[in-house]
Parts: sequence; C-alpha cells; structure tokens
Amino acid sequence: MSQFRPAKRRVIVSVGESVRIIRELQELSQNQLAQLTGIPQATISAIENDRVSLGVERAKVLARALKCHPAVLVFPGWDSSQQSAA
Repeated sequence: MSQFRPAKRRVIVSVGESVRIIRELQELSQNQLAQLTGIPQATISAIENDRVSLGVERAKVLARALKCHPAVLVFPGWDSSQQSAA
C-alpha cells in the first residue's frame, strides 16, 4: 500500500453542497426527500444553499433517508491526515 498516495483535493464542498450531491446521486427531488424525512422542502433548499445550519438531528434524519453516515453530510471536507490530535 505504500506505493499509493492520497489524491489531491480539487474541490471544496460545503455541508449544503454535500447534501445536494448525495440527494442527486440518490435521484431524489427536494420534495421526495422532504416526504421521506418530514423536513419541509423549503428547509432542505435552505440547507443545500447554506442559508440554514444542518444541525446534528437533521443530519441524522437526512443521513437515514440518504443511506449514508451523518458524518458524510456534516464533515464533507474532513481530512484526517491534516488533523492534529486533541
């Protein structure tokens, strides 16, 4: 495995963009996601446009509907190799 190196990051994705990207990969409209989650479509739109904070509880609900881990939505740009130990 030492012959491999991590790919360079080329795009920075916001929390809202990560929600939109994953929703679109699941081929869901905002209205369909709203029906699955009980989160109003207007709120989903505001999250995707980074006008409203996602928050932990919404992240859990959206992640369940989008079949992904909440951390994928909350920390889209996480790079563990750049993080210091706390």
